[in-house]
Amino acid sequence: MLSRTADHLFWMSRYTERAENTARMLDVNYQTSLLPQSNAAAQVGWKGLLSISELLPSYTQTHGGINVRNVMDFMVKDDSNPSSIVSCLSAARENARAVRGTLTTEVWETQNQTWLEVKRMIKSGEFERDPGQFFEWVKFRSHLSRGVTVGTMLMDEALHFMRLGTFLERADNTARLVDVKFYALQSDPSDASNGKATEYDFYHWSAILRSVSGFEVYRKVYRDIIKPERVAELLILRADMPRSLHASMNEVVSNLELVGSEQSGETQRRAGKLRASLQYGRIDEILATGLHAFLTQFLDRVNDLGVSISRDFLVPAPA
Repeated sequence: MLSRTADHLFWMSRYTERAENTARMLDVNYQTSLLPQSNAAAQVGWKGLLSISELLPSYTQTHGGINVRNVMDFMVKDDSNPSSIVSCLSAARENARAVRGTLTTEVWETQNQTWLEVKRMIKSGEFERDPGQFFEWVKFRSHLSRGVTVGTMLMDEALHFMRLGTFLERADNTARLVDVKFYALQSDPSDASNGKATEYDFYHWSAILRSVSGFEVYRKVYRDIIKPERVAELLILRADMPRSLHASMNEVVSNLELVGSEQSGETQRRAGKLRASLQYGRIDEILATGLHAFLTQFLDRVNDLGVSISRDFLVPAPA
């Protein structure tokens, strides 16, 4: 396969997954903002959302202070923000168009229809009328895209590069979500002695689990009240949780093996080593040494892995 074709397929899937993850993060913030909480706690939440995607400086330069409506608009429909939902869906569609001949008709039509529909929804004001419903729609279109891809594409290198992009992006976004949300709860300036503290904690962690479609999974696995350390274990170490770091890295490693070549040995070694740290890790050890430090290192290694994949298989990014 031509490296340029592989590059378009890889990034088409990454941008589709990024749009979904952005919708998930916005949805959890939108849902928690409806709960009784101090203004300071709400500010921490929205500021953390921008920090997840490393967009706080860009937002501040354009909009100044943190404002819920401005943050939502910036992350959903701002063309100047390359990580906004509209920008991601546009980039996914353009990458799909560039390799139209490699895709099945169903995959192309799904990507194209998503782009046409999101433009209509933004123009008609559907996002402003019901943000929650709009985020659900974005997630559904991403699910549909993955299902159509797996259900209609030949199981060859094209599919493997698309899966590689999807799960590398998912690993990155899940790590960012866990890191920022755990930090936000620890930084909550509300009075812990308040009788509502336990109730707030429950809804906070419930919203986080729902943002990764993990609430029912948590109940099935642990059959207990929601505890932060178990939420962390579920989203980091559980290989049977579809959006966990471990499950994502399992997919990255297996798809790398399927497209591997003589020059990709070092990249495969790094991916396997990163997967092993999750496979044999224990949540008590991670929490003892520092969750933030662990996730920061994980993000650095995932980013390094993405650079290595680009160097070995795809069109090298300009310096």
